[in-house]
Amino acid sequence: MLDKAALVTGGAGFVGSHLVDYLAEHGWYVRIIDNLSSGRMENLEHHKGNTNVEIIIADLKNPEDAHRAVEDVSVVFHYAANPEVRVSTTHPRIHFNENVVTTFNLLEAIRKRSIKYLIFASSSSVYGEPNTIPVSEDAPLKPVSVYGASKLACEALIHSYSMLYGVRSVALRYANIVGPRLRHGVIFDFIRKLKRNPYSLEILGDGTQTRSFIYADDAVEATMIALDHANYPFEAYNVATEDWITIKQVADIIVETMELKNIKYIYKPVLHGIGWPGDVKKISLDISKLKALGFRPKHNSTEAVKLTAQALVAEF
Repeated sequence: MLDKAALVTGGAGFVGSHLVDYLAEHGWYVRIIDNLSSGRMENLEHHKGNTNVEIIIADLKNPEDAHRAVEDVSVVFHYAANPEVRVSTTHPRIHFNENVVTTFNLLEAIRKRSIKYLIFASSSSVYGEPNTIPVSEDAPLKPVSVYGASKLACEALIHSYSMLYGVRSVALRYANIVGPRLRHGVIFDFIRKLKRNPYSLEILGDGTQTRSFIYADDAVEATMIALDHANYPFEAYNVATEDWITIKQVADIIVETMELKNIKYIYKPVLHGIGWPGDVKKISLDISKLKALGFRPKHNSTEAVKLTAQALVAEF
């Protein structure tokens, strides 16, 4: 039986903190390492005093911190990364350092400690701009952003370490994960803009960009199912809902949730209607592979966005 002692890198971040909640509630000892570059201690405030949750404020870009973090754990959930896709357009080195360098240092620590299980938070961005949707795991991997390229580079490193050193690893190619505590992405951006100006909303792109949104609890459930089936050197799974909605529909849901009227939408498209260089016009994931393991998302994209909007409006 798997020893229930885990490291969650980036555990003070949005997704990582929801995973920490699940693990702590199900009897795991959880060590968190986070440099707080994008994570927030407020996300872990409710674990204060829990002796089974250890928090290390340190940086995986430092190899010594990586080696200290993995000591005496059986599973590593690697969620440390810079989550802002747009950052890679203007500051690509951030994604190289925060995503690729940290992953290499972590893999070296895992190798030297002979840790057998690694779950990696990858992204649908590794597919780039697919020809058709939904896209399956065997589709070409052609990222169009440095963020996506950094996630793909991490997958390649993880695959090689798994084949060479016996790590059982899983790359989870998440769609847009949303939920309480979210502090990046389109839902957060729209709410923040409408709080400042409840009469008009700037929308990057032409509004027809297509996305899947998965609620945080569903994403965590998928993560644990993938761990339960980590029986091979390397596997990749898409994690998403089975539907998709447009960015304009996201805006409509948020406007309705905030009980606003007569909002003027101001579209700012570039190129073929995307929001910025490196943005993807249409992406949705085929989750048949994960469904074969028993995964069934409880919320569709519309419900996930609505629940998240309600939570964030209450948090502001």
